[in-house]
Amino acid sequence: MKRLLVFLAVVAGSATLLTAGAQGTVDPRLARLFPSATGFSTKEGDPPHYTAYTGGPGSKTVAGYAFWTTEILPLERGYGGPIAILIGLDTTGHLTGLIVGEHHEPYGDFSIEPPAFAGQFKGKDVRDPFKLGEDVDAVSRATITMSSAVRIIRNSARRMARQYLTAPPPSR
Repeated sequence: MKRLLVFLAVVAGSATLLTAGAQGTVDPRLARLFPSATGFSTKEGDPPHYTAYTGGPGSKTVAGYAFWTTEILPLERGYGGPIAILIGLDTTGHLTGLIVGEHHEPYGDFSIEPPAFAGQFKGKDVRDPFKLGEDVDAVSRATITMSSAVRIIRNSARRMARQYLTAPPPSR
């Protein structure tokens, strides 16, 4: 439990660096998730998130939200402990991408570390099943890590969507 609290404190401290203070600079990870954004809010809300904006100062439009999985689901764990993933979610309920942050999972080809893992989530709809081996590629010998990471991504993205997005009209 002590290790979890220390880990969460480190993640929370590093997450506050995503948007800078006096200089108004933006962490490049946010810009990678929302390349067309013209600005980002400071961390706000419940669950905690950053809002990405497009447009000028007089006509800002919300482009989406960026959030850390560990701030939405702090008790979810992988094989080696909590997995901190920064996720971008646009206003239509599609993931704009994800960046694997702090984790203690196995490395190499049997991990969530290779770019191919994160790449398969770009454009994924929060209403998709997120089933390992079906719409998400599985990696052999990494079942616990992969299952945990997919569950963390799915559940945190869906929670943000329920909280901040409007449901689409029913199809006829």
